[in-house]
Amino acid sequence: MARYSMKVNGRAVDVESWDPGQPLLYVLRNSLGLHGPKFGCGLSQCGACTVLLDGKAVRSCVTPVRQAANHAVTTLEGLGTPEKPDPVQAAFIAEQAAQCGYCTNGMIMTARSLLNQTPQPSLEQVKQGFAGNLCRCGTHTRILAAVMRAAKA
Repeated sequence: MARYSMKVNGRAVDVESWDPGQPLLYVLRNSLGLHGPKFGCGLSQCGACTVLLDGKAVRSCVTPVRQAANHAVTTLEGLGTPEKPDPVQAAFIAEQAAQCGYCTNGMIMTARSLLNQTPQPSLEQVKQGFAGNLCRCGTHTRILAAVMRAAKA
């Protein structure tokens, strides 16, 4: 069994896995009890499993745990708290940018990554940044409004 050290939500952790190719998503959910990232498609096509790896959005369903070793992983749980949400989380709340909520993790984590790289994106840049995220409920217009609000915060 291999042991992998990483920082998850600011906390140093060691995780074990029999398979170095095991998806990071499974380690986060099953070993560390973090349920922000969701299993959606398992093919890196929907975005529900998105986490930040050293501040950049990655799909944890196809990112092997070995790739996260010695890196910083941030999940939805690590962005903010109910008392002090991240500006992206606060904007999603203000814009009511969730319906069923299944895609919300991926949308928020993608938005945080986009704003880390481009603090004042244009609407077109936001749309391009979300091209790989799916929402079956159709709250895309509210999601875009939330990201634009967060960019102004």
